Amino acid sequence: MHRIVEVKPALGYVLEVEFSDGAFGKVDLSDRLFGPMFEPLLDPNVFNQVQIDEYGAICWPNGADLAPDALYQEIHGETGGTEQAPMMHLQDPEDADSSLCGIRRKDSMHSLRKHMFLVVCVTQIAH
Repeated sequence: MHRIVEVKPALGYVLEVEFSDGAFGKVDLSDRLFGPMFEPLLDPNVFNQVQIDEYGAICWPNGADLAPDALYQEIHGETGGTEQAPMMHLQDPEDADSSLCGIRRKDSMHSLRKHMFLVVCVTQIAH
């Protein structure tokens, strides 16, 4: 799993991201900030509250988060022969735990792994 070690907000809803292996890139989120978890990030003051949780994922206090592996793939154009993993994870705000950037990370990581497993299986069956 790729871990993010530094994230900086830039103009235009762009994040500058550095990974633990030294890889660096920029991700433009301007066309992806919709829905109940991500619309609040359209406020630059909220967007600029971006941080990294203890698992190396980008998150915001309202519970919105970005999967580091999917970000790495997007920045480097790698998909590993399968569909790309979902970059944005939607979490029910009522399940929030403020100690982990507003999400219950253990539950969300389990859901993400389960989703990624299903994507790989479906992709392999389809091909």
